[in-house]
Amino acid sequence: MANVILVTGGARSGKSAYSETLAKSFPGPRAYIATAPVFDEEMRKRVARHQQQRKHDGWDTIEEEINLFEAIKKADAYDTILVDCLTLWINNLLYKDQQLSEDDMIAKCAQLKNLCAEFDGNIIFVINEVGMGIVPDNPLSRAFRDISGRCSQNVAKFANRAVLVSCGIPLILKDEIEKENKEYQ
Repeated sequence: MANVILVTGGARSGKSAYSETLAKSFPGPRAYIATAPVFDEEMRKRVARHQQQRKHDGWDTIEEEINLFEAIKKADAYDTILVDCLTLWINNLLYKDQQLSEDDMIAKCAQLKNLCAEFDGNIIFVINEVGMGIVPDNPLSRAFRDISGRCSQNVAKFANRAVLVSCGIPLILKDEIEKENKEYQ
């Protein structure tokens, strides 16, 4: 079973930087699964800049907007996988199928859990905390918020560690890894 870490927080909270630093603390080769769609020139430049930064740090990047399960399977030779981020993956799934439901996401999270059970390494999932703001004004936005929240809850259940990053500061919400380490000392 993988060592699963869920990192959440608001936009520009520092969750990606924290996740990358955490991933680099683990030995062995690392894969970065990027789910961001490139839809304009600003985004293309942003993605290129991030890819260049990661390349100097020894990352291999796998671009996959929709089929996250296949991307994770493809990365099974790595010791650490960073998925950044589940929020954009959900966005991409909803763009493809606006009928995606919370029940569908629960099933997808069960698939993620099963994949993690087959992986012998570290998997870090990044997801935005989208439920701390106002109630969205339209059904599709509310569905996105609800599905994203359902994903966060389900991944947090099987994660060994859950971290909320706010203002660049990681706040540990759950840490079974540290608990196990203390039990064996």
